[in-house]
Amino acid sequence: MATLLQSQGAQHAAILGVGSYRPARVVPNSEVVDAIDSSDEWIQQRSGIKTRRWAGPEESVQMMAVAAARKALDRAGIDPRQIDTVVVATVSHMLQTPAVATAIAHELGTDQAAAFDISAACAGFCHGVSMAADFVRAGSAGHVLVIGVERLTDILDLHDRGTAFIFADGAGAAVVGPSDTPGIGPVVWGSDGEQFDLIRQREDWRDVVASGDPVMPHLVMQGNPVFRWASFAMAKIGQQALDRAGVSIDELDVFVPHQANMRIIDAMARSMKLPPRVKIARDIAEMGNTSAASIPLALDRMIDEGEARSGDTALLVAFGAGLAYAAQVVTVP
Repeated sequence: MATLLQSQGAQHAAILGVGSYRPARVVPNSEVVDAIDSSDEWIQQRSGIKTRRWAGPEESVQMMAVAAARKALDRAGIDPRQIDTVVVATVSHMLQTPAVATAIAHELGTDQAAAFDISAACAGFCHGVSMAADFVRAGSAGHVLVIGVERLTDILDLHDRGTAFIFADGAGAAVVGPSDTPGIGPVVWGSDGEQFDLIRQREDWRDVVASGDPVMPHLVMQGNPVFRWASFAMAKIGQQALDRAGVSIDELDVFVPHQANMRIIDAMARSMKLPPRVKIARDIAEMGNTSAASIPLALDRMIDEGEARSGDTALLVAFGAGLAYAAQVVTVP
C-alpha cells in the first residue's frame, strides 16, 4: 500500500485585512412603516434599527462582494493572485449554480483559485473564517478570501410586519493567511435543526413554479422564539469560544455579535457580564440585519472609527436560520 504525502501548512492563521461595502441608498424607518402599519418608535423599540441600506439595481451580490474584497485585499497588502481559495457566505445569490464565488474570484484576478459558496445564513461568515483558518494551517491554501454578502431585499416581503423593517443588503470580506502567532481561536459551532422553521424561506421553489405565481419566495421569521434562543443560548456559545481560546472576559477588547437586533446584543452582553470597557458593535442601528455580511460590516466599521484597534482581542458570535451558529475569538488586523 502506498504512503500518501501530506501537505504542510502554516503553524498559525490570522485575519490579515477586513473590508466592506455599504449600498448607497439609506432607507429610514419612515419609508417602511406605512406598508406594515407601524411607526419609527415601534421599530426602534423592537430592534434598535433607525435606518438600513438597500441595494440599487446595479448593486448586485457579485458587485458588492468584489468591492468589499478589494478593500480587504488592499488592507491586507495581498495581491489577488496570492489568493488560493474564495469562500462566499450568502443565501441571496439567486442562481442555484454555479457558485457566485467563481465569478468573484475571476473578476478579482485570482489565479484559478478554488471557489465555492456556503449556506449557513447569518452564521455563514464565521463558518467561512473557521474553514479558512483550517485550510491555511493544513496547507490546503496559503491565503483565503472569506466574503459575507447579501441582497436580502430580493426576497423580502415589504408587507410582512415581522421582517420588512429588519433585513437589508451589503457585503463584508476578510483575508485569512499565515501568521507568526495564533490569530483565530478554535471555533464553537453547531445547529439546532429542531427549530428549523423559526427562520426560513417561506415558499419552496417547486411550489412557486407549480402555482404559476411569479412572486419571489420570501423570508419569514418567528421573532419571539428567535429572540429568546439567541439572547441566552448564544451568550453561552460566546463564553465557550472564549474558554476554548484561553481568553478571559477581562482580556476581551471587542465584542462583534451578529447584528440581528439591538435588544439581543444587549441581552448577550448582560448575560456574559462584559466589562464596560469592552467595545460592542452596534451597526444594526444604521445597517439593519444583513445576515452573512453583518459581522464583517460591523467589524470594519469599528476599525474605521477607531473602536477596534490592530492587535485587539475580539469575540465574534453569529447565529441565524437553521438554527445555525458559530463563534470564535480573533485578533483584530
